Amino acid sequence: MSRRPEHQAPPELFYNQEEARKYTQNSRIIDIQAQMTERCIELLLLPEDTPCLLLDIGCGSGLSGTVLEENGHMWIGMDISQAMLDVAIEREIEGDVVLSDMGEGVPFRPGSFDGAVSVSALQWLFNADKKSHQPVKRLYTFFSTLYAALSRSARAVFQFYPENESQLNLLTSQAMKAGFYGGVVVDFPNSAKAKKFFLVLMTGGAAPLPKALGTEEDNSLEIKYAKREASKKLRGKPLKNTKAWLLEKKERRRKQGKETKPDTKYTGRKRSGRF
Repeated sequence: MSRRPEHQAPPELFYNQEEARKYTQNSRIIDIQAQMTERCIELLLLPEDTPCLLLDIGCGSGLSGTVLEENGHMWIGMDISQAMLDVAIEREIEGDVVLSDMGEGVPFRPGSFDGAVSVSALQWLFNADKKSHQPVKRLYTFFSTLYAALSRSARAVFQFYPENESQLNLLTSQAMKAGFYGGVVVDFPNSAKAKKFFLVLMTGGAAPLPKALGTEEDNSLEIKYAKREASKKLRGKPLKNTKAWLLEKKERRRKQGKETKPDTKYTGRKRSGRF
């Protein structure tokens, strides 16, 4: 049986309540999501020290959105799984979330976003889960509406898992047809375990693709992520998932006028293994 989830069921069925909760509390998945999102942010080339409004495509339970928050950005997420979005809301994420099938287009006004990220979602568009689904058409609909929803200097970065060369070619051809420039960046191309694919798309004209990781030993995603966490500590920012970090996040939510659970003596305490 294939280990790829997109071969097992449509995403809105595969990520049911049980799977959504299991996914969100898995420490390995949390770590991988954080590393992939940090790399997406790096490839976006956003202006330094400037909060941006980003679209998180296939946002799931908000694991990648949490990393966007930590980097000082605002975000809106879209996902096809209601169960995943329910978990995101339970987690009191700061971004707003929308139930939406990316194959039917990006449901936002033109020029709304300064950039877009996506972690482990793009490969689902190759599935024909319904008789009406035509992957080529769905890809073009997605990319053309995403192009419209981005500002004219924005980038979109997708970390994804292609199955073969033809999928890579189809992705890039449909993205270019929709108006984007760009291509695929492959980090650690010679490593079976660390190899990662990123589709980097640009709206503002052709530009050189960012350099892939993997040429230097100390350039690994794990080390880069650990260094960022350490630098936050040096800058006086609370580390992720500590009590100080949680209190700061809840205070930001209150300032945004969002419903937030009150602080108690249990805030920030380690929970048992059950979600």
